Amino acid sequence: MSELSDELKAFNKSRLPEMVKLKYEAMTENAFRFFRGTCHLFYQRLSKIKHLPSSPLAWICGDLHLENFGSYKGNNKLVYFDLNDFDEAVLAPALWEVLRLVTSIFIAFDALDIDQEQAQNMGVLFINTYAATLCKGKAVGIEPRTSRGIVTEFLKKAEKSTYREILEKRTENKGNKVVLSLRHERHFKLNKELKKQLEEHVTQWIQKSNDGPYNYKVKDAVFRLAGTGSIGVKRYLILLKSTNTKEKYLIVDMKQSFDSSLAPYLTVKQPEWENNAQRIISVQQRMQNVFPSLLSTTEFRGEEYVIQELQPVKDTLEFKMIKNQYRDLYQVVDDMAVLTASSQLRSGGMNGSAIIDELKAFGENVAKWKQAVLDYAVNDAENVKSDYKQFVKEYGGKAFENEYSTTNTIDTHATV
Repeated sequence: MSELSDELKAFNKSRLPEMVKLKYEAMTENAFRFFRGTCHLFYQRLSKIKHLPSSPLAWICGDLHLENFGSYKGNNKLVYFDLNDFDEAVLAPALWEVLRLVTSIFIAFDALDIDQEQAQNMGVLFINTYAATLCKGKAVGIEPRTSRGIVTEFLKKAEKSTYREILEKRTENKGNKVVLSLRHERHFKLNKELKKQLEEHVTQWIQKSNDGPYNYKVKDAVFRLAGTGSIGVKRYLILLKSTNTKEKYLIVDMKQSFDSSLAPYLTVKQPEWENNAQRIISVQQRMQNVFPSLLSTTEFRGEEYVIQELQPVKDTLEFKMIKNQYRDLYQVVDDMAVLTASSQLRSGGMNGSAIIDELKAFGENVAKWKQAVLDYAVNDAENVKSDYKQFVKEYGGKAFENEYSTTNTIDTHATV
């Protein structure tokens, strides 16, 4: 058994075994999917580099890559394009965020068979725009009126999306009832006891939480599979029905929270959060221009969860759809750089993060750190591709079979 296999097993041992099987399967798709599922390995390698350029402390989402930006409806019901995954969020050197994103460019473009010269150009573009945005010292948000290129089309489509569309996709009629559909490929049936406890818990959350939706009652619940790195985490969808408006429904996403995978490599003192769910939503509220509806936390069966509304709009750009459209690629990467810098400016001066003047000075000195970022990204992309090849070989050789035995190890959580 290799060191890589041991590290992957150790990291995923606290996840649901039968779902971890699906995670490993997803990670065999290509090196970029593997990269998305192994955030901890990226920071493990990064922590061993002794001569990286220094950078100011900033709030970072931690797992920034090309597909962790997307559209969503904020709590003000307007549509935005922004960073959208904060499970790993911490206070860390600002460059860590840049390094992971630029590395993702080289890996994703290679997986999509896009010329590596284009990847180099996009890496340079991201760094230059990120630094220029810091120099301006003002955070920017992207919504339909301020968007450009393909993001404009993306957001206009998002504006037109309705809750009826998400209900049609995720629910079905059973007799005279509307229930969450088990024919959906990423919905799984809960056993009766768990489902009962979960529905009772969400009912209490609605009644007692200031963040809960008023005048709704719980109608159904399922286990949800989503993402890549988060596969194996306990995650539920709960269907709510309005008690005031006929045939009006909401779907709530409830996702288990863990320690950030960056935690073992941090030397920076972090705030004393109440729990990991509180860490996640607190940093999200700081970094996003506008945060999603119903964003809150809860504790269920002694475990921490983040709750938010599952929206008709929360889409990520799939780069394979625009890989041959250079102008669109250019605009999207430019937007992502603006948003990355803006998230750090927006959360500047909070709990130890650098103030705006420090971030501006860092941006002005881009010439001192740009080449080091590009060199690291190119080198680490090769490390990831090497690890990916080894993983696929060992996965095909059944090295991970004991991780998900044929016994139903998750029958207290979900029935697959």
